[in-house]
Amino acid sequence: MGIRLQVLGLLFITIIATSCGNTNKKANQDKVFDIDAQLRYCVEQTTKALKLVTKEGDIPRNIAPDSKTWRFVDYKDWTSGFWPGELWYLYEFTGDKKWEVAADKFTQYLKPLSVTPALDHDLGFQVYNSFGNGYRLTNIPEYKEVVLKTADTLATLFNPNVGTILSWPRDVPNMEWPQHNTIMDNMINLEMMFWASKNGGSKSLYDIAVSHADVTIENHFRPDYTSYHVVVYDKDTGKKIKGVTHQGYSDTSMWARGQAWAIYGYTLVYRETKDPKYLDFVEKVTQVYLERLPEDLIPYWDFNAPGIPNEPKDASAAAVVASAILELSTLTKNAQLAEMYRDKAEKMLIELSENYQSKDANSAILLHSTGHKPAGSEIDYSIIYADYYYVEALLRLKKLKAGKDLFTPLGK
Repeated sequence: MGIRLQVLGLLFITIIATSCGNTNKKANQDKVFDIDAQLRYCVEQTTKALKLVTKEGDIPRNIAPDSKTWRFVDYKDWTSGFWPGELWYLYEFTGDKKWEVAADKFTQYLKPLSVTPALDHDLGFQVYNSFGNGYRLTNIPEYKEVVLKTADTLATLFNPNVGTILSWPRDVPNMEWPQHNTIMDNMINLEMMFWASKNGGSKSLYDIAVSHADVTIENHFRPDYTSYHVVVYDKDTGKKIKGVTHQGYSDTSMWARGQAWAIYGYTLVYRETKDPKYLDFVEKVTQVYLERLPEDLIPYWDFNAPGIPNEPKDASAAAVVASAILELSTLTKNAQLAEMYRDKAEKMLIELSENYQSKDANSAILLHSTGHKPAGSEIDYSIIYADYYYVEALLRLKKLKAGKDLFTPLGK
């Protein structure tokens, strides 16, 4: 009898423990993601970072592992628009005038880009993220004029023989200069072209953006919808010479951030054109990315890197995709896909918030991004564009949960 009671007692304890464990697990699953808390964290970190920028013209770009020191760049660096863009987003979240003042200060540093010959294709990253966000939030006419002028400047890199915008107008290894090169990142810069064409700029800017998107679909993607980083074309005939993956593991691999740019880029192309072929395409490009993600939804720097799981992660790619598929969830015609995109994006943001925030490590927002591993550059760094897209994604999620349009200022 004593033994039976002991057995029954142990069984009872096991049932209770299992029940509690399941309850706790369910409670964790049902835990509400506090978006405002994460945005307040971004405000705190960026407040710290802002105090460290003491030299006129300096713009934060990255922080090395185990360091608290920002590497600064000037307005010509391709990343120069992300910092003022982040400040504009924090102004949108807080409504605090001090963020508008700070955002304007760093935005003005980039003004020369609108009136000088194009150094490369990154003018959208630089000027649309800064002046474009500034205009969206303030309607200051000067900001609009800078964006329009910059779109015209970017248009000078368009090669009608090829049908795309030249990315690097200079000798870059393996690009067979002076042939025409186009990189996947360039898809993001089309947003400025579309916007300018609808806000006082030439209709030709729209046509350039559509041509670029179409030629890129034709040449940048493999049959499985993974993408090359770069395609090199004959500058005179437009014939494709080769596809290469400049910042990825190999010419046949899926470089994480390259695929992220493709997802973000074709999402915005569909938004601007409403052509269903782009929606169908971006859903396929997104599917292959999502299917190959590791369990935590944060990609390794390249999906085919040989040392996985001991390869560096890329939080920046995760932030870009989270932001992109939140928008895609509002555009897709498939209700199941819409729900899946939103769920995946929120889980990505939860993972970034719980396990990738810089906190006391440095004054950036996120850790563990990878810039250019083959070149040994920015491996496992805090990088400014990861922070920018993380804040953007949080704001988009906040608006979605409130039933608001993604591009309408938060307070309106």
